[in-house]
Order: sequence, then C-alpha cells, then structure tokens
Amino acid sequence: MIPAALSPGLARLLFYPTLLYTLVREQLPGSRRPWFSRIDRAVVLGALPLRGRCRQLVEEENVRGVVTMNEEYETRFLCCSPQEWKAMGVECLRLSTVDLIGVPSLENLQKGVQFVLKHRECGNSVYVHCKAGRSRSATMVAAYLIQLHQWTPQEAIDTIAKIRPHIIIHQKQYFLHKYRDKTTLLSQ
Repeated sequence: MIPAALSPGLARLLFYPTLLYTLVREQLPGSRRPWFSRIDRAVVLGALPLRGRCRQLVEEENVRGVVTMNEEYETRFLCCSPQEWKAMGVECLRLSTVDLIGVPSLENLQKGVQFVLKHRECGNSVYVHCKAGRSRSATMVAAYLIQLHQWTPQEAIDTIAKIRPHIIIHQKQYFLHKYRDKTTLLSQ
C-alpha cells in the first residue's frame, strides 16, 4: 500500500503516462472506450476535454457547463481555461480531487450535483470529467443519478456501466451510500 503522503506526488508522476494510455486506448481498432459518453439528456461523462474537443462538446452535445474533477495541474496545458470556456458560453466548476486514490468529498458531490441539476432545468448539458472519465467523474455522475432518480448506488453504477463499461468507482458501497443517506435527509 502507498503511504497517503506519497499519493498526490505519485498521481502527478503518473499523470502523463496514464493520459497517453487513455489516448492510445481510445484509438485502438474496435475500442469500446470512447473519449466521452452521453449518460442522459443532461450529462456527458468523459475524459479530459482536450482543447481540440471543446468546440465539439459545445456545438454537438449542447454543453453549457463543465464539472472538472481534476486538480489544476492536470488541466493547465491541455484544456481550455475557464476564460476560454466562458467565451464559448460555458460555465465551469472545479471540484479538485486527487487522481488514482482520491474520492470526491460529500460536499463536492453535492455542489456538483446541484450544478448539473441547475443546467438540466435550462435544457443544457454538462460535461463531467476527470482524466479518463472512469473514476472521479463517474462517482460524480453516480451521485447525480442517485439524487435525480432516488436510486441506490448500485443502480446508478450499473446504469453508467451499461453506457461506459470501463468505469471504476472506488469504495462505491461505503461512499455513495453515505451520499445517498445525506441527500435523503436533506430532501425530507
């Protein structure tokens, strides 16, 4: 097991090699790992929105909101800045979560879900992403589905996995059950 103090440093060290792996996997013939996947009318779950893909998300997917689960260093050079997104009419929300070992806080899950629901009410889509669109962002989308449909964590995870089978949600039972319990209490 990796000591907790080394984990953020290890995530930084492995960022570019694992991003390259994600890029290569998407390009392989017969790959079932698209860069992004539409989950429902309001949510598109995906990998890092590289500069060359941002306009496509806005024009083809009606993205007007972006939830970034990445730390700042992960998006600094390869992605549109908040100002560039704003120029395209897109609102951004960063909910920094350490790659590889991090899970979003309950507070950040709530912020992200409220952001998505706000855009959903306007008929817009939100791009929820992390580096590969597999773990941190998938956890956020699961929280959104739990709150929207009053689903169990397993129902939310199963729904996402049918659309994007390569997701990995760590500590799913403990963490998302806690989120569901909190949102249930808030809605009573």
